[in-house]
Amino acid sequence: MPKRGANISLSSYDDIFETDESRADAQLERVQKIPISELVPFKDHPFKVVDDEAMLRTTESIAQYGVLTPLIARPLEDGTYEIISGHRRVHAAQAAGLTEVPVIVRDMDDDAATVLMVDSNLQREHILPSERAFAYKMKLEAMKRQGERTDLQEQATSTQVGRKLETAEMVGKEAGDSRNQVRRYIRLTYLIPELLDLVDEKKISFNPAVELSYLKPTEQEMFLSVMEWSQNAPSLSQAQRLKKLSQEGKLTPDAMREIMNEVKKGDLERVTFRNETLRKYFPRSYTAQQMQDQIIKLLEQWQKRKQRDQER
Repeated sequence: MPKRGANISLSSYDDIFETDESRADAQLERVQKIPISELVPFKDHPFKVVDDEAMLRTTESIAQYGVLTPLIARPLEDGTYEIISGHRRVHAAQAAGLTEVPVIVRDMDDDAATVLMVDSNLQREHILPSERAFAYKMKLEAMKRQGERTDLQEQATSTQVGRKLETAEMVGKEAGDSRNQVRRYIRLTYLIPELLDLVDEKKISFNPAVELSYLKPTEQEMFLSVMEWSQNAPSLSQAQRLKKLSQEGKLTPDAMREIMNEVKKGDLERVTFRNETLRKYFPRSYTAQQMQDQIIKLLEQWQKRKQRDQER
């Protein structure tokens, strides 16, 4: 009578080792060379890629040494790869004449990819307020969706509720921002593009900008015109009063002009001129800065003449 299990053959040690190795190897992420033409930007990528001085330095470095840090991208159904981290490197590589770049290809769902995209870009030294605002908003929405999917699989507990309440805090953790600061940045996404550009250009301060974000889009457009008329940026107090009038349904162009025409504490020792008062003395193409520079130059010439007259 044959013994039970006699036909079972045991694998050798090498066979077992190779199987484990192949399985582990299949799971490893490898750096691949991928043509730039097959790479596409992340959908609604909130970080701007501009040809500034920093980009020029990056391009020169890549032209000399190549792309030293691989990009991270995920495969798409159409055969292309969506960039998760490395948009600036791709732009610089293209400018340097490269046709392919090193890429770590990683399978990720939309929300996981969004979180990684935001976190990897927040490590940059210089980030515009608008970039941070939209990045925080994208990450917060992605993390909330991730939490909802977890709740479908797990029984709701007080711990889970606590995690939900801390989502905004988790969003800003990587960048060192508090929960409230994250929410304040996200408020900037409610500004019309023209006002948000002024925030990026530091012509409107962050705190007043947060208050202005509560104005209706039509009110923001009116305020933009009033701000240009007054040649002033709003203080925090002024922005708060504009917000209050908006909530009460009393915000009109006249009310905006009255508030923006106030003399601020910092302006008490400052001489100001209306834009229309100065325009007639300068070419229409002159910017406010050019007019200021020309006035200073004329005042310096006047002062020198005055000193010469006194010395005679």
